[in-house]
Amino acid sequence: MARRSISIDEKIEKAKESVEHTKAKYDIAVGELEKLMVKREEMKKEELIAAIMNSSKSYDEILKFLENDL
Repeated sequence: MARRSISIDEKIEKAKESVEHTKAKYDIAVGELEKLMVKREEMKKEELIAAIMNSSKSYDEILKFLENDL
């Protein structure tokens, strides 16, 4: 039984398929990461608003504090 050698063109095709498959997985992972980062920012905003609402400080006091902190 003789072993069939794989041509360079076949190797290139296999490599292209591998790259396409890997890129598709990468694109899905990046999309999921972006969704999670947006969700985290939304949660931070909600947390900040809740802290402001529960604070005994006035709106002006909070703004003054934030502006001076820069």
